Amino acid sequence: MSAFDPKRTSPVRILLRRKAQLAFADVVGLSLALGQPMRRREFISLVGRAVAAWPLAAHAQQRTTLPQVGILDPGIPQHFGAFRGGMRDLGYVEGKSISYIYRSAAGRAGPVSQLASELVALKPEVIVTASAVPVFAVKEATSTIPIVFVLADAITAGAVSNLAHPGGNLTGLSFLNSELSAKRLELLLQSLPNIRLVAVLRDLNTPQVWAEATQEAGRRLGLAVQLLEVAEPETFESAFEAAIKARAEALDILASAFFNSHKARLIELAAKYHLPAMYEHDDFVRSGGLIAYGPSIPDLFRRAAMHVDKILKGEKPGDLPVEQPTKFRLSVNLKTAKALGLTMPQSLLVTADEVIE
Repeated sequence: MSAFDPKRTSPVRILLRRKAQLAFADVVGLSLALGQPMRRREFISLVGRAVAAWPLAAHAQQRTTLPQVGILDPGIPQHFGAFRGGMRDLGYVEGKSISYIYRSAAGRAGPVSQLASELVALKPEVIVTASAVPVFAVKEATSTIPIVFVLADAITAGAVSNLAHPGGNLTGLSFLNSELSAKRLELLLQSLPNIRLVAVLRDLNTPQVWAEATQEAGRRLGLAVQLLEVAEPETFESAFEAAIKARAEALDILASAFFNSHKARLIELAAKYHLPAMYEHDDFVRSGGLIAYGPSIPDLFRRAAMHVDKILKGEKPGDLPVEQPTKFRLSVNLKTAKALGLTMPQSLLVTADEVIE
């Protein structure tokens, strides 16, 4: 039998049934002890008072026996909402068969280590997180509590050394951001065939190799690349100003949970400075970004629930392969293109998975 199955009869229900049997025996025993038959009304009253206490005891025990899942959110609550949806699809009901301990860094790297330590101190059965900084903060805080991550380039980032056999207490989902960087530049050039200088925005908390892969891809495509690095949202606008000063003709925003958490601000600045921008996934395009190419991030978080389910049922995280997406989506926003005065080529639009008109 598996270690935990939300669809099987729980220990609490078994305990409740046993309490009912004992309470009935107590009522009958009381009648015998008094040496006289008990009238129907007295019997019902005694049973009613006994039954009223059972749910309270059962509820108290249930609160302490529910498996707990810790969530360390770098600032992308919508994606962790997709994770919870995945858990519901697997039969887990919050407050009845699962409970969550939630901590959010609200789009800033500073508080992540403290939040990771707080979660580990509460000893959940598993911790779910995303992005390099939170993953390493939790990894540093515990070597025993299972960690399930959603992360770009898990090997390059140093989270695991082998996707098929991650070992240790980590597993999750990973996508090859270095390879995607080259494809995004190709699509940006296909969209804007006359561009020669592309500004690349990098989160300083992501691996340097991602920026290097993008610069190398630019050289192969005959594009000059201007690297702009930021660590706080207050520096976004100065980076855009630097791109305009250098006469960049387009912007490539590299993958980052930090950028995800400040999506609206980045899209606003791209519109303000009239910079056509490539993003990492379709959420940006639906929010007003021009173009995006990458995996479905909500789908990755829903699939993370399957790892958590297996761990709760007794499997070891180190034995669960790190999964990779096999489908990638191209999304284009024609409203944004029109606002920028651009005409997107038909050859691009016919290959797009989503076109917003």
